Amino acid sequence: MKNSSPRSHLATHEVFNQPGQRGERDFWAQDPALICHAGAAGADIAHLAGYGAKLGNVALRDAARDANRHTPELISFDTGGRRLDEVRFHPGYHQLMQIGIGAGYASIAWEGRLGGHASHAAMVYLTSQVEPGVCCPMTMTYAAIPALKADKSLFDAWAPKLISRVYDGAPKPLARKPGVTMGMAMTEKQGGSDIRANTTRAERDGPHYRLTGHKWFCSAPMSDGFLTLAQAPEGLTCFLVPRWLEDTRNAIHIQRLKEKLGNRANASAEIEYHNARAHRLGDEGAGVRTIIEMVHHTRLDTAMAPAGLMRAALDHAHHWAQHRTAFQKQLIDQPLMRNVLADLTLDWEGTLALGCHVASAFDGKTDRDRAFARLAVALAKYLGNKLCPGLVYEAMEAIGGAGYVEESGLPLLYREAPLNSIWEGSGNVICLDVLRTLKREPLAGEVLSEELGKAAGQVRRFDVAMKAHMERFPKLPDEGQARWYVESLATLLTASVLIRHAPPAVSEAYVATRLSGERGRTAGAIGAVDLGGVLSRLGD
Repeated sequence: MKNSSPRSHLATHEVFNQPGQRGERDFWAQDPALICHAGAAGADIAHLAGYGAKLGNVALRDAARDANRHTPELISFDTGGRRLDEVRFHPGYHQLMQIGIGAGYASIAWEGRLGGHASHAAMVYLTSQVEPGVCCPMTMTYAAIPALKADKSLFDAWAPKLISRVYDGAPKPLARKPGVTMGMAMTEKQGGSDIRANTTRAERDGPHYRLTGHKWFCSAPMSDGFLTLAQAPEGLTCFLVPRWLEDTRNAIHIQRLKEKLGNRANASAEIEYHNARAHRLGDEGAGVRTIIEMVHHTRLDTAMAPAGLMRAALDHAHHWAQHRTAFQKQLIDQPLMRNVLADLTLDWEGTLALGCHVASAFDGKTDRDRAFARLAVALAKYLGNKLCPGLVYEAMEAIGGAGYVEESGLPLLYREAPLNSIWEGSGNVICLDVLRTLKREPLAGEVLSEELGKAAGQVRRFDVAMKAHMERFPKLPDEGQARWYVESLATLLTASVLIRHAPPAVSEAYVATRLSGERGRTAGAIGAVDLGGVLSRLGD
């Protein structure tokens, strides 16, 4: 068989000092930090090993790139002028959805096995490294299950198909599909995060309701159903709006697809309800209380996804540094490059460790577990997403001009980096939620104190930082200082998790550079740490 490798000897020059193509990967086996923290969280290690190996397949990664390059297309009408309101996707998108749904991305947390939420969270992390756009519809499907418990008949009709592990992307009614997905449509033009300002109307129609109004953002508009909010006679209420009725399309009109910065493989849309039929979910006036269960679980995914993006960016930069020579030295041996990569590694592993730890609280069964999960998921979402864009940029710069080129993969990650901070509660909303939770749920603060205390007495600088935090914030701060307070708490909690589960080279470096002030304002401006020990967490 003839050699099919690309030609390096060209007419004008020889190509050298360029890293080769990555080939087959194993996203689980080549990630020692994930193995460590997913294991500590009680995740299904064997399942994740299989999923991580599958995602590393070259053909699948090519399909992911195609799904991102060939963006969704809105088909409003058929050739005869009849309304379709359908979104068409590249085949690569459907391939990724089939693999994710088939592997249990949306269902594993609800199948009764131990560590279900921790396993789901690790799958979010792994999938985000390949194609983050397909995570949205699968995340919404996962998160709809607890919200549906507000109505037994709706739960019985929808839940089995939401967790069936069968992906069916065809537009047809619920009764004719073995598996379905769920989207969300909450925000409106005038309100954004202030969903109580919504104006969509809900009017009784026998056993159902009819909705009229607009939604400024509808996530995954080709889903089989949508959880949405509308003003009923008794106030803001949650509804399930099916995309199809028994024999016809529901009156959900897709106005246009959003031209987003990133997340391009996924369709996000503006929609209108034109007297669309809907099923009430929960009591009238209890819309926020009902849908918040869905939001709570989507926040877990928005806390894990940035860790996946950070891992992918660092993996590109680390591979480049290992196979690129500059000034007669491999980049990975250059002191400044080692400092930069090690510094970034601490942010990535901290985000991963905290996300996995929070996911394990979702698997808990006690009131204490639930209280901690509500608080800690907000802390994890806030800190990880604030760190993500800067890390991806630094990884791009570490590669240089080649990293700024689309084919490197870094521009995709850079466009994606701000997303999870904005969705499911932007930074200010998250900080206010943290203050609200601590004020209204004393148990959440009590469990957080215990979690922080589990690392006390092991690293002196951590103890000093804890004392400084308590002196700075002897009580809950006013809103103006909420970001400082939340960042401090989240960093301390991350350090506590790392001290308990990561190697000393990582935990001690994290404490020294994140809690002790021994660093500058830019990546790589850190003091003496065990660079080799930290960099070993990036794998081969």
